[in-house]
Amino acid sequence: MNRKKFRAAACCMALAAVMALTAGCGGNGMDSTQKVPEKSKEQLDKERKKLDLDFSVDLSKYAKQAVPAKTSVHDPSVIRGEDGTYYIFGSHMESAKSTDLRTWERLGNGYQPTNTVYGNLFDGHTDVFAYAGSNDSLIPTDGDGGVRLWAPDVIYNEAMGKYCLYYCVTSTFYTSNLCFGISDSIEGPYEWEAALIYSGFDMDTISGTDVLDYVDRDYAETNYISGGEYNFRSWPNALDPSVFYDEDGRLWMVYGSWSGGIFLLELDEKTGKVIHPAADPENNVDPYFGKRLLGGGHKSIEGPYILWDEASGYYYLFVSYGSLTADGGYQIRVFRSETVDGTYVDMEGKYPDGGAGVHAFRGLKLSGNYNLPSVNLAYKATGHNSAMVDEDGKRYIVYHTRFANSGEVHFPRVKQFFVNEEGWPCMLPYATNGETIADEGYAKDAVVGRYYMVNQGTAISAEVAQPIVLYLTDKGSVFGEDVEGTWAMTKGSPYMHIKIGEVEYSGVFCEMTDEAGTSVMTFTAVGENESIWGVKYEE
Repeated sequence: MNRKKFRAAACCMALAAVMALTAGCGGNGMDSTQKVPEKSKEQLDKERKKLDLDFSVDLSKYAKQAVPAKTSVHDPSVIRGEDGTYYIFGSHMESAKSTDLRTWERLGNGYQPTNTVYGNLFDGHTDVFAYAGSNDSLIPTDGDGGVRLWAPDVIYNEAMGKYCLYYCVTSTFYTSNLCFGISDSIEGPYEWEAALIYSGFDMDTISGTDVLDYVDRDYAETNYISGGEYNFRSWPNALDPSVFYDEDGRLWMVYGSWSGGIFLLELDEKTGKVIHPAADPENNVDPYFGKRLLGGGHKSIEGPYILWDEASGYYYLFVSYGSLTADGGYQIRVFRSETVDGTYVDMEGKYPDGGAGVHAFRGLKLSGNYNLPSVNLAYKATGHNSAMVDEDGKRYIVYHTRFANSGEVHFPRVKQFFVNEEGWPCMLPYATNGETIADEGYAKDAVVGRYYMVNQGTAISAEVAQPIVLYLTDKGSVFGEDVEGTWAMTKGSPYMHIKIGEVEYSGVFCEMTDEAGTSVMTFTAVGENESIWGVKYEE
């Protein structure tokens, strides 16, 4: 469906929904166009005095999670096979598969000759790997001499009739290249096809790349080189590729890590290779690297993943901020655009670039470090995600996480997310376990009560967000120990709005199970680039 037809259909459906909600019953009885009720400080204080509220936080009384099999896949990129099996491919030649998005079976076995997924990707291409680092060993070393295969992404190329695995080879923080291989099977083996993009060159090493096939030496030296070396603050590190189809069936690759930011290039679907654009400096389009979307100045931004969501009409660009270590403040952010090549903006209509100041204020933060009931160890460094819309319309974010007091080991996790009434993603607080949201909404007595709420904030730090107790009353009020506000539901739907202090958050209610399998009511909502999660037990 083209965009104009989609927008027209969406407007008709929205009008019909508003008419149905106004005529129907359910929710909290408020007009469907009203988000949250207005209450004065005096009204809230008067209501609070009549209630017996316990704000103590005691997470020890809840059952703890039954941890699934610990299969470690770093930087997981998800794809659904034709038989319904889910696959994730990650850094260091690791991969796994699952039928339930919770328990993962290891598929690849890392940097080993017996890894059947990766076929001959290292055979006969010493020039490519020598450029990025040493080609003497597949095993990474402590220095800059070892080849590392990072952050692959697999897509089925409809025109080629092949599965294509895009990946990066790197040795330093800016000397890298993007390559891809092909296979008839999603499980491989993937056979070498081509190198695509190089980064980290100077004017002596540029001859070992294909850069001069697309720009002349004067352009390269003037634009890509600073002080005789690669200008990594302005141009990308060729890492973290992900490949996707847009609404018109065109194939694209988004990539980049720190350095000059996140870049976008169109691919030729018939060959899987890059279509280099014409130079367009006014629109940040370079003839070799493509269009810069976000970032620059060597600030933390990496792991880009673009998801076209037909239902909302938006492209969502997910990235990770911070350092990938357990105490590095690693986290998931999202921006959106109505067109594939941007501009991608956050909830305030802004985005980070080289001169944008503190980038922690840019981008909707979906997940960082947090603790919740039923969680044995606090989640830390949740990041480098992929995403998908499944065949049943459910949306998922797939990422890796570390845990408090557990070093740098990491495991994949999958959460369902929803799009709120304003078109912004909202992640559920717990790992997916087959939950289905009630499209018709929930009864008021199912959602009022005592919640444990976490606010993800916008900081990039090692601090773990701890839950506070928050009450949603049947009169539309919100009370915490040091906070208060109002809330409302949209009639006949799971949508909810909650105002805490001066910030209004928009999201959904959803019944699900916590990490230990206990049934809970939850809410997930976003506002001013923050995410809040609430969890309510029947007590």
